[in-house]
Amino acid sequence: MRLSAILFLAALNAQAQTFDHAHRPWDALLKRHVVLLDGGKASQLHYAGVAAERHALKAYLDSLSKVDKKEFEAWSRPEQMAFLINAYNGFTVEKILMRYPDIRSIWDFGKVFGNPFRDEFFMLLGSRRSLDWIEHEVLRKRYREPRIHFAVNCASVGCPMLREEAYVAARLEAQLEQQARRFLSDRTRNRLRDGRLEVSRIFDWFKEDFEPREKYFAPYADALSDDDKGREAISSGKAVLRFLEYDWSLNDAPR
Repeated sequence: MRLSAILFLAALNAQAQTFDHAHRPWDALLKRHVVLLDGGKASQLHYAGVAAERHALKAYLDSLSKVDKKEFEAWSRPEQMAFLINAYNGFTVEKILMRYPDIRSIWDFGKVFGNPFRDEFFMLLGSRRSLDWIEHEVLRKRYREPRIHFAVNCASVGCPMLREEAYVAARLEAQLEQQARRFLSDRTRNRLRDGRLEVSRIFDWFKEDFEPREKYFAPYADALSDDDKGREAISSGKAVLRFLEYDWSLNDAPR
């Protein structure tokens, strides 16, 4: 009986280890096709290159779809978050490839009919899901981590950059913090100008995730401003906020 119990537990453990938490296939695609810009503060994706390896992308996405709720719930919080962020980014790329190269923005699918974020076009955790489901129903509600907004990528220039590697549980905290600093250091999307803190509309659309919003930027004052006076205004929460227009152009690298 003891031997049977040991074998049973070993089988359970082996089953739990079947999913690749290093996300190696996705990691390899990103390393080959993400193009870093401005010293790593932004990026573009070589969609044509990914399209040529679409079989590899689909195989990876299929591996995500095979994970059921029971298996997912047995994972650690970082494993779950990395899985969901990579799923969001991977399925977004797949959505773009459905029309590539005849697409200029993810909104080309439509804002009412064919809405790319609400369309349930893939399987995840046992049901048909949408990108909005991953972001709003699970990531935001369950984990209460505002930096996920700097990790999920909506295939647009205005969006925080698509990271050049997969998210993994062992380094998730460092990856999320680096993404926050990269995004807030990008002067095209966040900056202090004429005494006003001009930031991405992400901080307006998801205001509740960054509350108290005036204080949220304080730890990143050095990223947002190059002078002591500006950093002081940001650190004290006295800088008046202004929200910049969002650029929905496709984040496509030149072919």
